[in-house]
Amino acid sequence: MADQGRAGQSKYQRIAEELRAAVQAGTYGPGDRLPGENELMAKHGVARMTARQAVGVLQSEGIAEARKGAGVFVRDFRPLRRRSVSRLAQEQWGAGRSVWEAEAEGRELVVDQVAVGEEAASGLIARVLGIEEGAAVCVRSRRFVLDGKPVLLARSSLPAALVAGTAITQEDTGPGGTYARLAEIGQKPVRFREELRCRMPSAAEAEQLELAMGTPVVLVVRSAFAADGRAVEVNEMTLDSASYVLEYDFPA
Repeated sequence: MADQGRAGQSKYQRIAEELRAAVQAGTYGPGDRLPGENELMAKHGVARMTARQAVGVLQSEGIAEARKGAGVFVRDFRPLRRRSVSRLAQEQWGAGRSVWEAEAEGRELVVDQVAVGEEAASGLIARVLGIEEGAAVCVRSRRFVLDGKPVLLARSSLPAALVAGTAITQEDTGPGGTYARLAEIGQKPVRFREELRCRMPSAAEAEQLELAMGTPVVLVVRSAFAADGRAVEVNEMTLDSASYVLEYDFPA
């Protein structure tokens, strides 16, 4: 049975709450080492597992990160604010800017893994794109790294017949990215739909995003629609939940 604290709250939760408050108060700043398991055990009179669970809570929330052989430190990383409405505005990609530019705010952004190829469309992708299941789709897979931290995995699927011969089939799509290239062939997006859900990452996702144990991911599936109502892209994105603030701004 877990150690219990006040009002039925587990002791590890109480310790995590105390550590979180200390970080928020500035007692421990970015890059500072948090008390280790032995220190927490002695101070709070708890078992090692309880101390470990407490620190693990802060790691799963993205507040702290473990450094092999050194301990656990306050994370020196400012979450990325994803402005889901303004980032997709035509004046952004239509002017040759990446949808990332406004969000990165001058921080170092690198797409360090890019793979482009053709695959057979799965049933879900085929239904959204309005093509036959098994039809060829151009698939673009990327990993985005901000300030040295992997934050996003993205996988875009577009009808291969639609984008054949365009820069969309190349690693570098050019200024404005995929949406600017779609506009050049008369298929610019005029409407987007995003669906969000959360879950724990697969082993491969956790490795690619370098996630601390227990950190969930946010799945964002965005469909882009042309003027005739047809979907021209499905983008499946896996976000490190501790690296993002998701912002939605729209009129009442």
